[in-house]
Amino acid sequence: MSESISAPGEQIELLERRIDRLRADLRRAATTGDRAHARTLRAELRRAEQEWDEALARLEERAPVVPRQPTPPPMLSIREQVHHALTLLTVPAAPKLIIAVHDAFFPGELVAARLTSLRRDEERSFKVAPYGRPYYLCPALTADLLAPARGLLAISTWPLATRVVGPLSARVDFLVAAVKVAQRVAQLPDDAHDARRLLWRFAAGIPGAASVAGGADPGLVAKQAEAELDVHLEADTADRAAAASRAQDRLDGAEALFGARLQRLRKTAK
Repeated sequence: MSESISAPGEQIELLERRIDRLRADLRRAATTGDRAHARTLRAELRRAEQEWDEALARLEERAPVVPRQPTPPPMLSIREQVHHALTLLTVPAAPKLIIAVHDAFFPGELVAARLTSLRRDEERSFKVAPYGRPYYLCPALTADLLAPARGLLAISTWPLATRVVGPLSARVDFLVAAVKVAQRVAQLPDDAHDARRLLWRFAAGIPGAASVAGGADPGLVAKQAEAELDVHLEADTADRAAAASRAQDRLDGAEALFGARLQRLRKTAK
Protein backbone atom coordinates (compact mmCIF):
# COMPACT_ATOMS: atom_id res chain seq x y z
CA MET A 1 0.00 0.00 0.00
CA SER A 2 2.81 2.44 0.89
CA GLU A 3 4.53 1.96 -2.50
CA SER A 4 1.29 2.60 -4.40
CA ILE A 5 0.86 5.86 -2.53
CA SER A 6 4.49 6.97 -2.84
CA ALA A 7 4.52 6.93 -6.66
CA PRO A 8 1.85 9.63 -7.07
CA GLY A 9 3.49 11.47 -4.19
CA GLU A 10 6.84 11.57 -5.96
CA GLN A 11 5.13 12.58 -9.20
CA ILE A 12 3.46 15.50 -7.39
CA GLU A 13 6.81 16.69 -6.04
CA LEU A 14 8.37 16.57 -9.54
CA LEU A 15 5.37 18.42 -10.99
CA GLU A 16 5.57 21.11 -8.29
CA ARG A 17 9.25 21.74 -9.09
CA ARG A 18 8.44 21.83 -12.81
CA ILE A 19 5.57 24.27 -12.23
CA ASP A 20 7.87 26.55 -10.22
CA ARG A 21 10.44 26.57 -13.05
CA LEU A 22 7.78 27.25 -15.70
CA ARG A 23 6.41 30.17 -13.69
CA ALA A 24 9.87 31.66 -13.33
CA ASP A 25 10.58 31.21 -17.05
CA LEU A 26 7.17 32.70 -17.95
CA ARG A 27 7.83 35.71 -15.76
CA ARG A 28 11.20 36.32 -17.49
CA ALA A 29 9.67 35.91 -20.97
CA ALA A 30 6.89 38.36 -20.12
CA THR A 31 9.43 40.82 -18.72
CA THR A 32 11.66 40.70 -21.81
CA GLY A 33 8.70 40.99 -24.18
CA ASP A 34 9.18 37.53 -25.77
CA ARG A 35 5.46 36.97 -26.38
CA ALA A 36 5.78 33.85 -28.51
CA HIS A 37 7.89 32.07 -25.91
CA ALA A 38 5.53 33.31 -23.18
CA ARG A 39 2.53 31.73 -24.96
CA THR A 40 4.37 28.42 -25.25
CA LEU A 41 5.35 28.50 -21.58
CA ARG A 42 1.83 29.43 -20.50
CA ALA A 43 0.35 26.44 -22.38
CA GLU A 44 2.99 24.14 -20.89
CA LEU A 45 2.26 25.54 -17.42
CA ARG A 46 -1.48 24.82 -17.78
CA ARG A 47 -0.71 21.20 -18.77
CA ALA A 48 1.62 20.78 -15.79
CA GLU A 49 -1.00 22.18 -13.41
CA GLN A 50 -3.63 19.83 -14.87
CA GLU A 51 -1.28 16.88 -14.38
CA TRP A 52 -0.72 18.03 -10.79
CA ASP A 53 -4.49 18.06 -10.12
CA GLU A 54 -4.88 14.55 -11.58
CA ALA A 55 -1.94 13.18 -9.56
CA LEU A 56 -3.37 14.68 -6.37
CA ALA A 57 -6.78 13.08 -7.09
CA ARG A 58 -5.11 9.66 -7.53
CA LEU A 59 -3.26 10.14 -4.26
CA GLU A 60 -6.49 10.97 -2.44
CA GLU A 61 -8.24 7.91 -3.89
CA ARG A 62 -5.50 5.57 -2.66
CA ALA A 63 -5.13 7.08 0.79
CA PRO A 64 -7.01 5.34 3.65
CA VAL A 65 -10.18 7.10 4.78
CA VAL A 66 -9.82 8.54 8.28
CA PRO A 67 -13.16 8.78 10.12
CA ARG A 68 -13.98 12.35 10.98
CA GLN A 69 -14.21 12.90 14.70
CA PRO A 70 -17.33 14.76 15.83
CA THR A 71 -16.63 18.25 17.06
CA PRO A 72 -17.51 18.48 20.76
CA PRO A 73 -19.91 21.27 21.67
CA PRO A 74 -18.24 24.33 23.19
CA MET A 75 -18.03 24.31 26.97
CA LEU A 76 -20.30 26.82 28.65
CA SER A 77 -19.10 28.79 31.65
CA ILE A 78 -20.82 28.20 34.97
CA ARG A 79 -22.51 31.62 34.77
CA GLU A 80 -23.95 30.71 31.34
CA GLN A 81 -25.24 27.40 32.69
CA VAL A 82 -26.91 29.13 35.64
CA HIS A 83 -28.30 31.82 33.33
CA HIS A 84 -29.92 29.15 31.13
CA ALA A 85 -31.60 27.49 34.11
CA LEU A 86 -32.86 30.76 35.61
CA THR A 87 -34.13 31.94 32.22
CA LEU A 88 -36.25 28.80 32.01
CA LEU A 89 -37.63 29.30 35.53
CA THR A 90 -38.14 33.11 35.19
CA VAL A 91 -38.02 33.50 39.01
CA PRO A 92 -35.29 33.57 41.68
CA ALA A 93 -34.13 30.08 42.64
CA ALA A 94 -31.87 28.26 45.07
CA PRO A 95 -28.72 26.52 43.79
CA LYS A 96 -30.25 23.09 44.37
CA LEU A 97 -33.16 23.85 42.03
CA ILE A 98 -30.88 25.53 39.49
CA ILE A 99 -28.74 22.39 39.31
CA ALA A 100 -31.81 20.15 39.01
CA VAL A 101 -33.21 22.25 36.15
CA HIS A 102 -29.86 22.31 34.37
CA ASP A 103 -29.44 18.53 34.70
CA ALA A 104 -32.98 17.95 33.44
CA PHE A 105 -32.96 20.20 30.40
CA PHE A 106 -29.41 21.20 29.41
CA PRO A 107 -26.24 19.32 28.40
CA GLY A 108 -23.09 19.25 30.49
CA GLU A 109 -22.54 19.09 34.22
CA LEU A 110 -23.19 21.89 36.68
CA VAL A 111 -21.16 21.29 39.84
CA ALA A 112 -22.72 22.51 43.09
CA ALA A 113 -19.38 23.48 44.64
CA ARG A 114 -18.73 25.95 41.83
CA LEU A 115 -21.87 27.94 42.68
CA THR A 116 -20.59 28.83 46.14
CA SER A 117 -18.51 31.83 45.13
CA LEU A 118 -20.44 32.74 41.99
CA ARG A 119 -22.41 35.64 43.48
CA ARG A 120 -19.29 37.18 45.05
CA ASP A 121 -17.42 36.85 41.76
CA GLU A 122 -20.26 38.58 39.93
CA GLU A 123 -20.33 41.45 42.44
CA ARG A 124 -16.57 41.93 42.21
CA SER A 125 -16.80 41.98 38.42
CA PHE A 126 -19.54 44.62 38.55
CA LYS A 127 -17.53 46.85 40.88
CA VAL A 128 -14.44 46.62 38.65
CA ALA A 129 -16.39 47.44 35.45
CA PRO A 130 -19.99 48.47 36.19
CA TYR A 131 -22.48 47.20 33.59
CA GLY A 132 -19.61 45.77 31.55
CA ARG A 133 -21.52 42.53 31.00
CA PRO A 134 -24.90 41.96 29.34
CA TYR A 135 -26.19 40.49 32.59
CA TYR A 136 -25.07 39.61 36.11
CA LEU A 137 -26.12 36.79 38.39
CA CYS A 138 -27.17 38.47 41.60
CA PRO A 139 -29.07 37.61 44.77
CA ALA A 140 -32.76 38.18 45.16
CA LEU A 141 -33.48 41.06 47.55
CA THR A 142 -35.60 40.77 50.69
CA ALA A 143 -38.69 42.97 50.59
CA ASP A 144 -38.25 44.24 54.16
CA LEU A 145 -34.52 45.11 54.30
CA LEU A 146 -33.67 45.16 50.58
CA ALA A 147 -30.69 43.02 51.60
CA PRO A 148 -29.40 39.93 49.76
CA ALA A 149 -31.81 37.03 50.22
CA ARG A 150 -29.91 34.03 51.48
CA GLY A 151 -29.49 31.28 48.90
CA LEU A 152 -31.56 32.77 46.06
CA LEU A 153 -30.07 33.75 42.70
CA ALA A 154 -31.65 35.99 40.07
CA ILE A 155 -30.69 37.69 36.80
CA SER A 156 -29.85 41.38 36.87
CA THR A 157 -31.89 42.12 33.74
CA TRP A 158 -35.14 41.02 35.39
CA PRO A 159 -37.44 43.78 36.66
CA LEU A 160 -36.68 44.77 40.23
CA ALA A 161 -40.14 43.59 41.31
CA THR A 162 -39.21 40.09 40.12
CA ARG A 163 -35.90 40.12 41.99
CA VAL A 164 -37.50 41.22 45.29
CA VAL A 165 -39.01 38.48 47.46
CA GLY A 166 -41.70 39.02 50.08
CA PRO A 167 -43.64 36.80 52.51
CA LEU A 168 -45.62 35.02 49.78
CA SER A 169 -42.90 34.97 47.12
CA ALA A 170 -41.44 31.57 47.96
CA ARG A 171 -44.76 29.86 47.24
CA VAL A 172 -45.57 32.02 44.24
CA ASP A 173 -42.15 31.44 42.69
CA PHE A 174 -42.47 27.69 43.32
CA LEU A 175 -45.76 27.65 41.43
CA VAL A 176 -44.43 29.81 38.58
CA ALA A 177 -41.41 27.50 38.25
CA ALA A 178 -43.73 24.48 38.23
CA VAL A 179 -45.67 25.93 35.30
CA LYS A 180 -42.49 26.70 33.35
CA VAL A 181 -41.05 23.23 33.96
CA ALA A 182 -44.36 21.59 33.00
CA GLN A 183 -44.47 23.58 29.76
CA ARG A 184 -40.94 22.51 28.86
CA VAL A 185 -41.54 18.85 29.76
CA ALA A 186 -44.62 18.82 27.53
CA GLN A 187 -42.30 19.49 24.57
CA LEU A 188 -40.01 16.54 25.35
CA PRO A 189 -40.33 12.82 24.49
CA ASP A 190 -41.55 10.34 27.11
CA ASP A 191 -38.03 9.03 27.74
CA ALA A 192 -36.79 12.39 29.10
CA HIS A 193 -36.53 10.79 32.53
CA ASP A 194 -34.57 13.51 34.34
CA ALA A 195 -37.06 16.16 33.26
CA ARG A 196 -40.04 14.04 34.30
CA ARG A 197 -38.51 13.30 37.69
CA LEU A 198 -38.11 17.03 38.23
CA LEU A 199 -41.72 17.59 37.22
CA TRP A 200 -42.81 14.96 39.73
CA ARG A 201 -40.99 16.81 42.50
CA PHE A 202 -43.05 19.90 41.69
CA ALA A 203 -46.25 17.90 41.38
CA ALA A 204 -45.74 16.37 44.83
CA GLY A 205 -45.87 19.86 46.36
CA ILE A 206 -49.06 21.01 44.58
CA PRO A 207 -52.46 19.68 45.71
CA GLY A 208 -54.12 17.64 42.98
CA ALA A 209 -51.14 17.83 40.61
CA ALA A 210 -49.86 14.26 40.97
CA SER A 211 -51.68 11.66 38.90
CA VAL A 212 -53.13 8.48 40.43
CA ALA A 213 -50.54 6.33 38.67
CA GLY A 214 -47.73 8.08 40.54
CA GLY A 215 -46.52 10.06 37.56
CA ALA A 216 -46.89 13.71 36.69
CA ASP A 217 -48.82 14.94 33.67
CA PRO A 218 -47.43 18.29 32.46
CA GLY A 219 -50.88 19.64 31.63
CA LEU A 220 -52.29 18.71 35.04
CA VAL A 221 -49.31 20.16 36.91
CA ALA A 222 -49.56 23.45 35.05
CA LYS A 223 -53.33 23.63 35.57
CA GLN A 224 -53.18 23.01 39.32
CA ALA A 225 -50.23 25.37 39.78
CA GLU A 226 -52.03 28.16 37.95
CA ALA A 227 -55.17 27.57 40.02
CA GLU A 228 -53.24 28.07 43.26
CA LEU A 229 -51.39 31.04 41.76
CA ASP A 230 -54.73 32.81 41.39
CA VAL A 231 -55.02 32.74 45.18
CA HIS A 232 -51.62 34.26 46.04
CA LEU A 233 -50.44 36.21 43.02
CA GLU A 234 -52.27 39.52 43.55
CA ALA A 235 -51.06 40.00 47.15
CA ASP A 236 -47.51 38.91 46.31
CA THR A 237 -47.37 41.24 43.30
CA ALA A 238 -48.45 44.17 45.47
CA ASP A 239 -45.82 43.37 48.13
CA ARG A 240 -43.09 43.11 45.54
CA ALA A 241 -44.10 46.27 43.74
CA ALA A 242 -44.03 48.26 46.99
CA ALA A 243 -40.60 46.87 47.89
CA ALA A 244 -39.29 47.58 44.39
CA SER A 245 -40.47 51.18 44.67
CA ARG A 246 -38.59 51.61 47.96
CA ALA A 247 -35.52 50.00 46.44
CA GLN A 248 -35.55 52.42 43.51
CA ASP A 249 -35.62 55.35 45.96
CA ARG A 250 -32.94 54.04 48.34
CA LEU A 251 -30.54 51.90 46.31
CA ASP A 252 -28.30 52.68 43.39
CA GLY A 253 -25.44 51.10 41.49
CA ALA A 254 -24.21 47.81 42.91
CA GLU A 255 -26.73 47.89 45.78
CA ALA A 256 -29.66 47.80 43.36
CA LEU A 257 -28.29 44.51 42.07
CA PHE A 258 -26.51 42.93 45.02
CA GLY A 259 -28.47 44.36 47.95
CA ALA A 260 -28.00 46.96 50.65
CA ARG A 261 -25.69 46.40 53.58
CA LEU A 262 -26.93 46.77 57.16
CA GLN A 263 -24.72 49.81 57.80
CA ARG A 264 -26.35 51.61 54.87
CA LEU A 265 -29.83 50.64 56.03
CA ARG A 266 -29.24 52.05 59.51
CA LYS A 267 -28.09 55.37 58.05
CA THR A 268 -31.10 55.53 55.73
CA ALA A 269 -33.51 54.86 58.58
CA LYS A 270 -32.20 57.79 60.68
